[in-house]
Amino acid sequence: MSNDQSSAEGAAQPPRLADADWLKRPQTQAVFRALAAGGYPARAVGGGVRNALLGVPVHDVDIATPAPPEEVMRLATAAGLKAVPTGIEHGTVTVVADHIPYEVTTLREDVETFGRHARVVFTEDWAADARRRDFTINALYCDAEGTIYDPLGGYQDIVARRVRFIGDPEERIREDYLRILRFFRLTAVYSASAPDPEGLAAAVRQRDGLTRLSGERIRQELMRLMVAPRAAELIEVMRDYGLLALVLPVAPRPQFLKRLAEIERVQAASPDWALRLAVLAVEVPEDAARLRERLRLSTPEYETLLLAAEAPRTGPRPDSSVHEAKVSNYRRGARDMRRQLLINWARLDVPPNDPTATALYALPEHWQPPTFPVSGADVLKAGVQPGPQVGKILAELERRWIEADFVWERERLLTELDRLVSR
Repeated sequence: MSNDQSSAEGAAQPPRLADADWLKRPQTQAVFRALAAGGYPARAVGGGVRNALLGVPVHDVDIATPAPPEEVMRLATAAGLKAVPTGIEHGTVTVVADHIPYEVTTLREDVETFGRHARVVFTEDWAADARRRDFTINALYCDAEGTIYDPLGGYQDIVARRVRFIGDPEERIREDYLRILRFFRLTAVYSASAPDPEGLAAAVRQRDGLTRLSGERIRQELMRLMVAPRAAELIEVMRDYGLLALVLPVAPRPQFLKRLAEIERVQAASPDWALRLAVLAVEVPEDAARLRERLRLSTPEYETLLLAAEAPRTGPRPDSSVHEAKVSNYRRGARDMRRQLLINWARLDVPPNDPTATALYALPEHWQPPTFPVSGADVLKAGVQPGPQVGKILAELERRWIEADFVWERERLLTELDRLVSR
């Protein structure tokens, strides 16, 4: 058995992935053939192989090869593929085959590390390349025929649904403190049990490193953690061990996040990371502002957080009337009405299958807000002089229309308008 295949006696062997769609597709095989034309082996590696073995969708395919980056560029171009030197100094070339990008990286070995930065040398040793990666489940390789190479026994962790650091967890974390968040995120996505004890202990010991991370990097990892299947559970662990306070500058409430996740499951609602963050961490507008600054949030994300601060006043509660939900739908639109309902629902001790709340959540499916059928031109035509009074009369007329449950048609509204003007 080769030195880069799992040699644990009696251990389950990885299946071949020869029938995997992402591996069979012509674009993937074209990249493999281009490298093989130069005499270089190539293997898919990382998340794509991991996901394929777990039976979950594969989105991106990364490829490792002992070919130097300049050779990768030359061979790809010779094969009629586009080659982009996206990180050539670190050995990474993006090869584009029929509009599909593949990150092709030369096998590397760390000889000295400086936090996120390391002095690396290119190598032909697949096991050495595997040892510099973060987690065992990310250190499996797959060749063009679908044969799996597992130099570090990562497949056993996939079978056990376990997320473990490669080698010394603290050393891996010191290389990049974002790996603390990645450890919790991958555990929330792929693990079926509590976090790996050694990894958790290392994360706690190295937790101060979280303060060195930029807001942009934290946001990118946090947004993926927040929508993971076990997000609420792992967020609670992070809080209990003093890690969450180093990431979020506000007081979190994981119990609300847990309720929201259960409501989403029952109502078949897709998780929204910003909405989950809002439920977890926003009570007042100042909370939203602190999170915006710390995580470098976009304007739409910030506006979602503000919904949580406004929800008790402007959003329907799970015990609201249908009319109140209609007003919210009219004022804010179906998307924000539902979001505010979910926020209030998660904050209150109301079951996720509550019939009243469920009916309110479903309201936009069968009730579309009508357009207010009167305009300022109608007010002017009724004899009102241009000026602020036009807006006041129009607002009062709209208020009465809403109070009448949106059923008054234009003729009735014009009659009301005449009455208002005559007064």
